[in-house]
Amino acid sequence: MNNTHPIGIIDSGSGGLSIWQSIHGACPNESIVYLGDHRYLPYGSKSKTFIVSRIQCIIAYLLKNYSCKLIIIACNSATVAGIGKYRKKFPDIPIVGVVPVIKTASEITKTGAIAVLATPFTTRSAYQRKLIERFADGKKVFSIGCPKLVSYIEKGVTEGPVIQKVLRKELKDIHVSHVDAVALGCTHYPFIKGEMAKILGSKIQLLDSGGAVARQTIRIMAADGIASTEKTVRDRFITTGDEQSISKIATILIHTPIVFAHITIP
Repeated sequence: MNNTHPIGIIDSGSGGLSIWQSIHGACPNESIVYLGDHRYLPYGSKSKTFIVSRIQCIIAYLLKNYSCKLIIIACNSATVAGIGKYRKKFPDIPIVGVVPVIKTASEITKTGAIAVLATPFTTRSAYQRKLIERFADGKKVFSIGCPKLVSYIEKGVTEGPVIQKVLRKELKDIHVSHVDAVALGCTHYPFIKGEMAKILGSKIQLLDSGGAVARQTIRIMAADGIASTEKTVRDRFITTGDEQSISKIATILIHTPIVFAHITIP
């Protein structure tokens, strides 16, 4: 594997751009190919079989067309659906998944109560249940499935009265608990972190996975000897959806111009 080859980042839509931000900031010498599968957004409403098959097709596409040296599944639903299956099918490429930082939340809580906000698919998954059993034993855990948030974020609605109204409804269980740490189990949610903080207050810590994914990516590249030292890098943004509307939304989310190109994956 050539160390100048790009990192591939996959998400069902634009939420994985929060992971792109973390990788872009932590790995300035790395080129990145970001693929949003907007045609089938959201994955959280799809079956496990569909998600696994789709992600495998996308990984194959990125390896064939971009020779990616490492793949990041920047979608919690896609990760919990089959991270082991992706690694088994593509044993020669490092694959990094994204899961709620339940361990971190459990380590920092002072009240012994934490919450995990995720899509209903991730919330119901055996994978998340096992994470809670492993890392939050003895803690009171509120698993909250939020079915509406992704659709608002994908429209660029990340602040203001509309998203605040939705959040008040979704976060009501946290207000009646002693939760002091919240793990954000969807890569879309960091884009509404500010609005969450306004509702929950400063005493509740909001934890996303971006930093952990970046650190794991750096560790893997160092161990495998595939880290780049290139000074000139190129990031590409591709989508299976409408490139013009998605470029506009991505620019709103990232606060910097981003241009997506359309691609077709059967």
